[in-house]
Amino acid sequence: MRGNDTVAGSLFSYVDIEKRVRADHPLRVIREIVNATLKAMSPEFDALYSPVGRESIPPERLLRALLLQAFYTIRSERQLVERIEFDLLFRWFVGLGVDDPVWDATTFTKNRDRLLAGEIAVRFLGGVLAQPKVKALLSSEHFSVDGTLLEAWASTKSFRPKDGSGPPPDAGRNGEQDFHGQKRSNDTHASTTDADARLYKKGAGKEAKLCFMGHALMENRNGLIVGAVATRASGHAERLAAKHLIEAHADDARRVTLGGDKGFDTQDFVAEMREINVTPHVAQNTSGRRSAIDGRTTHHPGYAVSLRIRKRIEEAFGWAKTVAGLRKARHRGLPKVDWQFTFAMAAYNLVRLPKLLGVAA
Repeated sequence: MRGNDTVAGSLFSYVDIEKRVRADHPLRVIREIVNATLKAMSPEFDALYSPVGRESIPPERLLRALLLQAFYTIRSERQLVERIEFDLLFRWFVGLGVDDPVWDATTFTKNRDRLLAGEIAVRFLGGVLAQPKVKALLSSEHFSVDGTLLEAWASTKSFRPKDGSGPPPDAGRNGEQDFHGQKRSNDTHASTTDADARLYKKGAGKEAKLCFMGHALMENRNGLIVGAVATRASGHAERLAAKHLIEAHADDARRVTLGGDKGFDTQDFVAEMREINVTPHVAQNTSGRRSAIDGRTTHHPGYAVSLRIRKRIEEAFGWAKTVAGLRKARHRGLPKVDWQFTFAMAAYNLVRLPKLLGVAA
C-alpha cells in the first residue's frame, strides 16, 4: 500500500536524542574521552571567566562544537551553528537538548576567542593523551617530527613594502598589481592583511606564498600526535620547533629516538639532540655535502625502522588539510593559527582512537 505524503506537525515531541545515536557510532567513544578530558580541564576554564555577570556559552560545548567542525569539514562557524540547529547528532555530541536554543554565530565566535588566552588547545591535546586508555597506546621512547606549510588567509597582493613605497593597486575591490621586476623579501615587505604571515616557498621551482609553518611530534607506536605548534615560516623554524617539542619527552636516564627527514640533517641540530639524550634518526643528506649522521646511528636496526615509520606523520597533515579545513588558515595572526593547528592535531587523534581502542581491547 502506498504511504500518505501528508505533512502534519506535532504539538509535542518525545524524541530521546540518546536513542537516536546508534550504540556503535564512533562519536560515542570520542565523546566519552572528550568529556573526561573537559572535566579535568574545569579549573583552567574557571580561570578564564569572571564569577559575576551573564552566563556565557559553556566552554565545554564550545570545544565539542569545534571538534565537530573539524570532523565534518564545516567551512565556517556560521555554518557550524546552522548545522547544530537541525542535526540531532550534532546536538547530542555538543550537549544540547532538542528544545535548547542554539547560539548566534557572532556570540559563538566571541566566546571562542576567549579560549585563546589560556592555551586551551595545548591543554586539550595533552588532556586527551593523558586519559588512561589513550596513554596505554603511546610510545615513550620513539618519536618522529616534521613540519608543513599552512597557507595564510592573505593574498600576495597584500605583501607591500614596509616603508609605504611601491605603486598602489588598481581601483576596485580586488585591483590588479604587477610584481614583475620587483625584489620582494620578508625583510623589506609585510602583508597588510596578516602581519605574521611570511612569504615562503617549499623548494626550488615552487611558487612563493604567504604562509605559516605547522610542526607536529608523533609517537611511533600508533602514529598519534603528542605535540604540535605553529610558527612563522622560515628556514630554521622546523629544527627550532623540533627541539622545543622533543624536550618535554627527553629523559636523562633513558635515551629516546627522533625520526626526521633530510632537512634535520645538520651538524647543529644533531649535536643539540645528542646533548639532551635524544638519538637523531634523521635521513642522511649527502647531496654535495657530508651527512651529520654517521655509522654510530645508521648501523642500528632501529634507524631503518624510524625512517620508515616517520612518514606516517604526513597522514596527520593530510587529514588536517583535507578534512579539518587547514588547507588555508581560517584565522589571521600567529596565535589563532597556532590554536587552530594544535586543536586540529587533537581532533586527528580523536578520530583514530575508536579503531585503536577497539584493536587494543
